[in-house]
Amino acid sequence: MAYFLKITNKKKGKYLQIYESFYNKEKKNTSHKSFKTLGFENDLIASGIVNPIEFYSNEVKKLNTQLKLKKESDKIKLIDVSPVRYLGYFPIKNILDGLAVSKHINLLQYNRSFHFSISDVMEALVYSRIINPASKFKSFHDVIPYLCHSDYSFSYDQLLSALGMMGDEYEKIIEIFSRRVACRYGTDTSSTYFDCTNFYFEIDKENAFQRKGPSKENRKDPIVGLGLLLDSNLIPIGMKMYPGNQSEKPVIREVINSLKHQNNITGKTVQVADKGLNCAANIYAARKHNDKDGYIFSKSIKQLSDKEMKWILNKNNKYTYVTDKDGEIKYRYTSIIDTFYYEFTDENGKKHNFSCKEKRVLTFNPSLCEKQRFELNKMLEKAKKLKASQAKKSEYGESSKYVNFLSSNEDGKAIDKKIIVEINKKKYEEDYAIAGYNLLVTSESTMSDEDIYNTYHNLWRIEETFRIMKSELDARPVFCQTERTIKGHFLICYIAVLLCRILEFKVLRNKICAFELYEFMRTYKVLKESNGNYINISSSTDTIITLANTFKLPLRNFYLSDKQIKMMLNHIIWSEHHFFIFTSKVRFYYVNIFFYFF
Repeated sequence: MAYFLKITNKKKGKYLQIYESFYNKEKKNTSHKSFKTLGFENDLIASGIVNPIEFYSNEVKKLNTQLKLKKESDKIKLIDVSPVRYLGYFPIKNILDGLAVSKHINLLQYNRSFHFSISDVMEALVYSRIINPASKFKSFHDVIPYLCHSDYSFSYDQLLSALGMMGDEYEKIIEIFSRRVACRYGTDTSSTYFDCTNFYFEIDKENAFQRKGPSKENRKDPIVGLGLLLDSNLIPIGMKMYPGNQSEKPVIREVINSLKHQNNITGKTVQVADKGLNCAANIYAARKHNDKDGYIFSKSIKQLSDKEMKWILNKNNKYTYVTDKDGEIKYRYTSIIDTFYYEFTDENGKKHNFSCKEKRVLTFNPSLCEKQRFELNKMLEKAKKLKASQAKKSEYGESSKYVNFLSSNEDGKAIDKKIIVEINKKKYEEDYAIAGYNLLVTSESTMSDEDIYNTYHNLWRIEETFRIMKSELDARPVFCQTERTIKGHFLICYIAVLLCRILEFKVLRNKICAFELYEFMRTYKVLKESNGNYINISSSTDTIITLANTFKLPLRNFYLSDKQIKMMLNHIIWSEHHFFIFTSKVRFYYVNIFFYFF
């Protein structure tokens, strides 16, 4: 509904009326009706109004302003009738408060003309990302005001400014968190897990940061790469963002070197990564300083030499079998230790040749073998059907690896007729023979085969972390346009994952899985009464029962006092090693000494 000045030309002159527009439910369109009759322009001038049209136009503006204020007031009253507040984020707030990063992060705004707290914006965005992932606009208006302790005093424009600044300084902020986590909970980098992923952006044009590359979703949109580093306890300790068209292989070297330099870590670090990051340059970087660091990489069997392939397929290999509780074979493994030779060309064009003593652990998984062979047979049958139907080359898809498209005869002469299609039986038989096998290469020759296997297979945790970012935290769509705000957005996602991992592994000791924790944090809500007390409107779950018993808090109560709410929000969370909190410096240096004598 709105008001407007209606001017009608009549014989006696201009006739003025104030009309109001409204939605007609019967006609299902906008209708108008007279709100106030003013009279002829000449009569109004005679009554003392010098310019009636201008005068009543201003009156209409005042009426519309009053109407707008009334609507906003009614909306506030409507919200106050049912003021639901989010409370499930309280364990994350407790952990963040315990890390005491606010004073360090706020120092980053020292040379900037910010009249608000950067750390307030950061923590508000982290809580809202965990509770209800959405755009920054929706988070500011629909989530942050309904946090139980929401007393923030920044504007939406200030939020965006802070997000850009956090993007500019995201590496420093990660360093602050890594240092504080090490002091409070301990960090073990005797082995580190690293992997990369990417996020696509639905934009038409590339820029310096958002570049087209191999997307994980097989899309052709510009992407941004993200590398993530976990410590031995699977807690995030480093993140690196890079343009989507860059190789991810150098990222592991940059992140690990940066981490060790920033945290003054001088001990040995064993890098763990999948075959996508296994290259001679990374092996050389890990071993170039007198074997200071090590590695456990997966290696593609298809790229092995004939000599190594004979060892893999040798039926006389002596295997150790690992069974489940029912006696079924889970996998078998064997290993060799030998000197292997590598070569690569660095970014300056210089060639490097080196050798290193390396242990190679070969594993065979019967379940994986069955699955891979099923897929192979499926692709082969598809290729045969497409060949029989004379399908186009583009229709073969992945099955084209088992087909040869011949455009010339045995003598090398071009064929005038259609291209000949042949099934590549040799390629199929090679892949069929190595189905179920996996090869691990490592510098840790004294480590047992099973320890190497178990250490490597913890990489599924970093895959789970990426899945959490993409599904639980809705890391994309990003709703940001500039490089600095995009980096700020992913920094918020990183901090959210870090705090939740601390809760999951350090505090709850893996009693509750990550996805159940996110479900709790999003659904645990309270209703604020006019007397200042609260009503718990959350459904009872096993997660709530476990958390109530662990933290000794009244999470299952129906009625909650303001004092009880404050007790939850200011609860002191302990890790499984209580003394870390009181002897943080001792713990940090103890870890470094452990590294040194590794």
